[in-house]
Amino acid sequence: MGDEKLHSCSLIYFCSNSCKEETVVDACKGTKPAVRSSQHNVHMRSPSVQHMSSEGNENSTPSTPKIEDFLQKKLKLRAFTYSELKAATRNFRPDSTLGEGGFGTVYKGWIDEIGSSGLKSASSITVAVKVLNQEGSQGHREWLTEVNYLGQLRHPNLVKLIGYSCENEDRLLVYEFMARGSLENHLFRKSKPPLSWAMRMKIALGAAKGLAFLHGAEKSVIYRDFKTSNILLDSDYNAKLSDFGLAKDGPEGDQTHVSTRVMGTYGYAAPEYVMTGHLTWRSDVYSFGVVLLELLTGRKSMDKTRPNGEHNLVEWARPYLRDQRRLLQIIDPRLEGMYSVKGAQKAASIAFHCLSHTPKTRPMMSDVVQTLEPLQHMRDMANASYFFVAGMTETQNQESKNLSVMRSPMQVALGKLSVADVA
Repeated sequence: MGDEKLHSCSLIYFCSNSCKEETVVDACKGTKPAVRSSQHNVHMRSPSVQHMSSEGNENSTPSTPKIEDFLQKKLKLRAFTYSELKAATRNFRPDSTLGEGGFGTVYKGWIDEIGSSGLKSASSITVAVKVLNQEGSQGHREWLTEVNYLGQLRHPNLVKLIGYSCENEDRLLVYEFMARGSLENHLFRKSKPPLSWAMRMKIALGAAKGLAFLHGAEKSVIYRDFKTSNILLDSDYNAKLSDFGLAKDGPEGDQTHVSTRVMGTYGYAAPEYVMTGHLTWRSDVYSFGVVLLELLTGRKSMDKTRPNGEHNLVEWARPYLRDQRRLLQIIDPRLEGMYSVKGAQKAASIAFHCLSHTPKTRPMMSDVVQTLEPLQHMRDMANASYFFVAGMTETQNQESKNLSVMRSPMQVALGKLSVADVA
């Protein structure tokens, strides 16, 4: 059920100081509204997603379920005190900071591991602790949304939610620690070595599987904030989706979309969603196309430091995606030709269709997964191809030379040609 006219009439969640009870209140009337059953059947691969809300009608007083029971017994989440997490993060020390976002700050911490007997063991595990920014306008609502989804959905390509803390006004979430950090950092921080082609395709496939899982549920989930900073990588570079604060249930029955406030990140959000507020799973597909384009080019979705005409990645790159020869001009020069030509062409075709101006023509994420699978094993390296050299612009050649003056003997043996040789 969408939240139409959310700017003037919304459902606001209130939590008592002890965080034992939660009531849903209609912001327009200030009374408890009639709320339909929020229990949804989800695809057999995942548990049924139940939202922490009251049920009843305007003429009766609905029950107020205990959040602690729901989180601990139903979701099997671990409850922490604020002081426990304060100690785990060494008093939220700045040097423990992993990142910051609209929700708040994420810290690295260590907690006692729970053994099979349910008792704390002598060993500890590394975790990520997200602390709600109390001044944020959407903080508590997003905190509940995150718990609702990540607390119930389990998949190898979704970050695991371990536990929570809810005391007075403090809201914290505890996740598995992702050792490699965000995809954003690996793609755009100059201090990071460039991701290899194989690694980029592995990450793209993992992220696609995460979205396909959400969309494939009997009661689909729309992620709504798919971007490089929300794709986290474990020690083996397996991609996992994080930050479900903006996630929404998909349309039900005869509904074609969910009407909602426009939220997300400019440059990633689908244009029809930005224009109308109509949200569908195809909005996520568009966002995936943007991220895939970032993986191909090494460029940000929006970059004002680029020359005029190149600020918006999608608009700049779109003409290249269907031209197999010109496509090679926009592939990340830091790869130095170490990528599969056929793989790049196929990935570009996927991005082109995901970014279609017509939402109905965008592919399902399950189809994207199937198309990405074979790309993991292609070995036709571009730096051994005539078309790679002939298709590179002088600018790219200069960028490549600046990044690496010398190539390895093996790369030279593969047949590196200069522009002069081609001419």
